[in-house]
Amino acid sequence: MKWTDTREIAIALDEAHPDVDPQYIRFTDLHAWVMALDGFDDAPERSSEKILEAIQMAWLEERE
Repeated sequence: MKWTDTREIAIALDEAHPDVDPQYIRFTDLHAWVMALDGFDDAPERSSEKILEAIQMAWLEERE
């Protein structure tokens, strides 16, 4: 997975952190959790606030 795979990342995060409400997650935590996902292989510096926000929104949609 790369930073641009927002839907795939959201699904993986939902499976890895089922007790977390993605609406209230800090971007620093979100960044660290994405980096820790199995199958994630991208450079940490390629992330941005816009990408993290897209991941957060996709995660929220997964919960609905």
